Amino acid sequence: MKVTLKQHDKIPGAAALAALEHLVVLMPASRRHRPPPGFIDAGLLLQRLHQAQGDDATGPFATDLPNRRATHVVLALADDAASPFTLLTLARTLLAPVLQRNPRRIGLLVAGFAPEPARRAAEALVAAALAGHFTLPTLKSTPARARRLNTIDLYGVAAALDTERLMAEAVGNHLARSLTTLPPNLLTPGEYRRRIALLARQQRWQMSTLNSRALRRLKAGAFLAVAQGSAQDDAAIVRLRYTPPRARKARAIALVGKGICFDTGGMNLKSAKHMHGMHEDREGSAVALGTLLALTRLRVPFAVDCWLALAQNHIGPRAYKQNDVVTACDGTTIEIVHTDAEGRMVLADTLALASRERPGLIIDYATLTGACVYALGTRYSGAFTNRDALVPEIIAAGRASGERVWPFPLDEDYDQGLESAIADVKQCTLEGEADHILAARFLKRFVADRPWLHIDLSAGNSKGGLAHIPTDVTGFGVRFTLELLLDREILDRI
Repeated sequence: MKVTLKQHDKIPGAAALAALEHLVVLMPASRRHRPPPGFIDAGLLLQRLHQAQGDDATGPFATDLPNRRATHVVLALADDAASPFTLLTLARTLLAPVLQRNPRRIGLLVAGFAPEPARRAAEALVAAALAGHFTLPTLKSTPARARRLNTIDLYGVAAALDTERLMAEAVGNHLARSLTTLPPNLLTPGEYRRRIALLARQQRWQMSTLNSRALRRLKAGAFLAVAQGSAQDDAAIVRLRYTPPRARKARAIALVGKGICFDTGGMNLKSAKHMHGMHEDREGSAVALGTLLALTRLRVPFAVDCWLALAQNHIGPRAYKQNDVVTACDGTTIEIVHTDAEGRMVLADTLALASRERPGLIIDYATLTGACVYALGTRYSGAFTNRDALVPEIIAAGRASGERVWPFPLDEDYDQGLESAIADVKQCTLEGEADHILAARFLKRFVADRPWLHIDLSAGNSKGGLAHIPTDVTGFGVRFTLELLLDREILDRI
């Protein structure tokens, strides 16, 4: 359902408030920035907040205004210098009880902030409202009520918000979360490809598919080693391309996503506990696709290639096994050490193919290693790059977007752990030490000299939600990438 955002120049008076069933209010915690008493009933709201929670209260606090509509108000105070992550998290907390009431219309009021903090607070509230409004797939026999929200009224912000950007981010993130959530029997590689083809027609993307036959011609042995264990021959590398009418002469950006639609671990079979939820191993591809959708909706002036490695890591008589040696499409021979390190295998050939097009930047997304989760938890995702100059920009983009990332080292001496006596490189080690770094060093071999950023999606699933996202599956990466490409403009500075 389309949601319309209406930005109002004036603070709502009594008549405007009486038309609203729900109002979410965010005010500065600093007393010097608080609005004067009587300001759209702010004095009454603050008085009730302090009566309920004490003089140092910051909320959230809920009350009903004494008007004919009994407007339900949720109020909180925020620090003027609060980080984007903090604001987004607070916004999710404020919007959750309001969205549970399934309203048709929500008012958002940012009152008393200086202009720039007001803009940031308003963007956080809108982002949280949109993220909470979009529902994920459900197969319950009793369907949930359809969401009714169609209008968001925004008050108290002088600067015009980039509503097109906010909506594009929300739609892209929703696509990523939805595709990640679908059960493994409903989103096999074959069904995934059909959904992508429909989306490509709608968005006018060019689409080409490298099935197993085409990949054998390309000698993409790393990808095929993983795919051969499946009884269904539906694995493929899908390439999508967005080309604007007047594209810049700069090289295209390449988005690459790991799309393992289910991961059993292969011959090194996972336990039941660790196999549960392994349909979410496709989240990297979903984030790449969601990012492409967001960039397309924004009509960015540069071309975007999206490469999706779609396969399943099954166990069977043809499944690859430890000590096999396979050859990637760039000629690299790989000794298999652990069949549950399949993500780096399908990405190896996909990255090599993407790099042949000599893009200006390659970004890959993958739920790749448990080691990254152990290092960071699920609040941050790991980042690796072969361009040291990008490191400050990567950190800054994570902080500004609220999708925080932290760079890890990529020094050459880590390659000692991947030395093989029989092949060019080992796929991984059995010890698991620094596996997120070793995986990144392995992937780096396949991007040639192209500028490259690898996101290990530790924050792809965060229990209870993360920042403005209210679901465990977060779709982490869409907002970060738009910040990196559009606000940091790194394509012009690589």
